[in-house]
Amino acid sequence: MNFRNFTYFDYILFLSVLVLSTTGILFIYSSGINSEGTLVSYEFVKQIIWGITGIFLMLAITFIDYRRYADRTFIMFSVAIFVLFYTRIFGRYVNGAKSWVGIGELGIQPSEFMKLVYILYLAYFLDKSDRIESQFNRFLKSTLIMGVPLLLILSQPDLGTASVYIPIFLAMCFMAGIPLRYLGMVLFGGGLTVIFTVLPLWQASIFQHQIPAIRILTDMQFTLITLVALSIITVLALIGRLMFKARYYYWIAYATGILAAALLGSVAASHVLKDYQIMRLIVFLDPKVDPLGSGWNIIQSITAIGSGGPVGLGFLKGTQSHYRFLPQQSTDFIFSILSEEWGFMGGLLVFALYSLIIARGVVIIRKTENSFGSLIATGIVAMFFFHFIVNIGMVMGMMPITGIPLLFLSYGGSSLWTAMLATGFLMSINMRRLDH
Repeated sequence: MNFRNFTYFDYILFLSVLVLSTTGILFIYSSGINSEGTLVSYEFVKQIIWGITGIFLMLAITFIDYRRYADRTFIMFSVAIFVLFYTRIFGRYVNGAKSWVGIGELGIQPSEFMKLVYILYLAYFLDKSDRIESQFNRFLKSTLIMGVPLLLILSQPDLGTASVYIPIFLAMCFMAGIPLRYLGMVLFGGGLTVIFTVLPLWQASIFQHQIPAIRILTDMQFTLITLVALSIITVLALIGRLMFKARYYYWIAYATGILAAALLGSVAASHVLKDYQIMRLIVFLDPKVDPLGSGWNIIQSITAIGSGGPVGLGFLKGTQSHYRFLPQQSTDFIFSILSEEWGFMGGLLVFALYSLIIARGVVIIRKTENSFGSLIATGIVAMFFFHFIVNIGMVMGMMPITGIPLLFLSYGGSSLWTAMLATGFLMSINMRRLDH
């Protein structure tokens, strides 16, 4: 190790992670206290153990040259895919998803660790394929690298974790120079798939009136006719593009191809996802449509955040959590407890610390001269940013409930270790940012 590298140790990033993780332990402890002031859950003890071991793992990764992993990323990715297959078959159900493996109470969630392995392998591929393969081939192979773990996780079904893979893919491919028209296929295709999936339930639960066009999504006969028609138009447009070279044929094929893929994806999603998972995607528009079901979490979360006021009710003095009104309060809704007890100022602290982490990540991306390292950092920053924005939006009723934890704060060893290992890679890249 070159002594010069130690001068680049990122103390701001390291301390931000420590403060966030410590804050998380405090409020996991608070979530375990009932209305009588009795401690009924010892999750905070496990979180302390995971936090301490996670710090050692983070530092170990920091002082190891991240470039050593480059040639091993395919093996790591293959092993992780095998573990996901194993989990899908032999894993155990937790919160409705078959996403855990382990013995007794000891278990891990492989899909969490897969996110980091996926980032490493995608970074390696995008780096090695640059200037060797066409941009379209790079896009197709990158999509395959994303698609395999995403579909396996979606089949568990774990919609929240699966959704994280898409922004990571888009950010890394954009940084690697993949044309925007290719990335648009994933962005628009994914967005339309979600819309087509939830529209029938939105029509039945919220709008409560029949819309003739939505019959395409609810009547399998109409769905098949539409799919066939879109496919024929796409093929004819591609033939027209090859024969006459007119560019508008390309865009016709582009649009109809995306529509066909999204429609097919929505059919698959409606068979894989459960009704309550689909309901979570729309209930944030009107939580009162299912106040005792999917809307309950949002209503109680907003109540907790609102009751906190500017400075909060005081540590261990929250009511929503101690009276057990908040489901999954130590995991998905940890920010709600923090906001109730520490108020707006506590929420501002979390925003500031996350902003520091993301800002340091962006600086590392910009200053790293090694393409492989820059791509890894891009994927990690995208993961951190997506987790933060979606979780905060979720607990404030601004986004659907997807079960995405708030990294570093939410209870869970797998997510905490993944976040700390990812931070270790960021610091490892930063320490060697001038090395090619």
